[in-house]
Amino acid sequence: MKKRNFFKTVAVSAMAMSLLLTGCSSGGSEPAKGNEKVSFENVPEVFKDGNDMKIKVIRKIGGDDHTAQFLAGAKSEGEALGFKVDVFTANGDTAKFHDAIAQGLQEDYDGFIISHGDDAATVDDVKKLTEAGKSVVTFDSNGDLMNVDGVTLTSQDDEALAKLALDQLVKETNGEGNIVYLWVDGFPPMVRRNNVYKDVLEKNPGLKEIERFGVAAADTSVQTQNAVAAMLNKHKKGEIDAIFATWDAFAIGAARAIKEAGRDEIKIYGIDVSNADLQLMQEEGSPWAYTAAVDPKLIGEVNMRILAKKLADEETPQTYDLEASLIDQKTLQSSDNPVNMQTLADIIDGWGKSDAFEEDWMKTLKDHYKK
Repeated sequence: MKKRNFFKTVAVSAMAMSLLLTGCSSGGSEPAKGNEKVSFENVPEVFKDGNDMKIKVIRKIGGDDHTAQFLAGAKSEGEALGFKVDVFTANGDTAKFHDAIAQGLQEDYDGFIISHGDDAATVDDVKKLTEAGKSVVTFDSNGDLMNVDGVTLTSQDDEALAKLALDQLVKETNGEGNIVYLWVDGFPPMVRRNNVYKDVLEKNPGLKEIERFGVAAADTSVQTQNAVAAMLNKHKKGEIDAIFATWDAFAIGAARAIKEAGRDEIKIYGIDVSNADLQLMQEEGSPWAYTAAVDPKLIGEVNMRILAKKLADEETPQTYDLEASLIDQKTLQSSDNPVNMQTLADIIDGWGKSDAFEEDWMKTLKDHYKK
């Protein structure tokens, strides 16, 4: 397979990668004045007299392309609606994450999107936000947030993600073999994925977990690569059949270690996707066979739409799961052209598309503020 340039046409990544600096905060540009010829007849009253809504998007984890695209999706959707949107990623620093929420509370933001707030302190933070009259949507965060009135908890359908990847692993191994489990505890989505994993092992006693590793850090892929390389030195060829990676940062590190060791008998079944992931999967001899995912940019967009409905005082659900898809290496490599996050929809039906929570009045706002 010829080497390919995956990033030449990826506009989202160009914007998104600017968000990856440690403790990164990105100021939102002022919304456009708008097209006065667009009728506001169907627009909620709160938006009719000039849109000065300010939104803060705060994410605990970072340093990966998934984070960058999530933030880019939320930012672009909010600005399309005429909002001023600021984004911040703490890159896994708990103190910085909570400080950003506390600081945001002291500023004049109307709404917040909180991502990966996994601890009890996040629940307390969000309570303070809602008590101050702020609208809040959370993504992949502490389940106890369901006890906070008015908050919507969104997530990828983690059970479906794990099941898609693991069902394929079981199918291709006939339910027999030694597997390495790459997973880290303490995050709600990881807990949900782990529940599916445990169930699959119970139903397939021929699958044996022989090693596990997991760490959430700014250099997760590097640490994973080192850990998997060490594991490969312990186990001779033929002693490991597959790796189940519950996060693409794990899969990236594992793929590099396997390729460097020349252990092409080991296949990776992962979760999540990004441009870097697609590039790795399409490389000749790549061990990364499958990944189950939801478009991270779309996640950001949908979260922003839900928040917009809250600002308009419209009914919103308490929880919402985004539908997952399975991406396979064979389909990617059979494409005549390089596949990236923008062109993935050309080969994966329905990828990156959803009209969830997109109201007619939102389309009106987008027409009004279109640049």
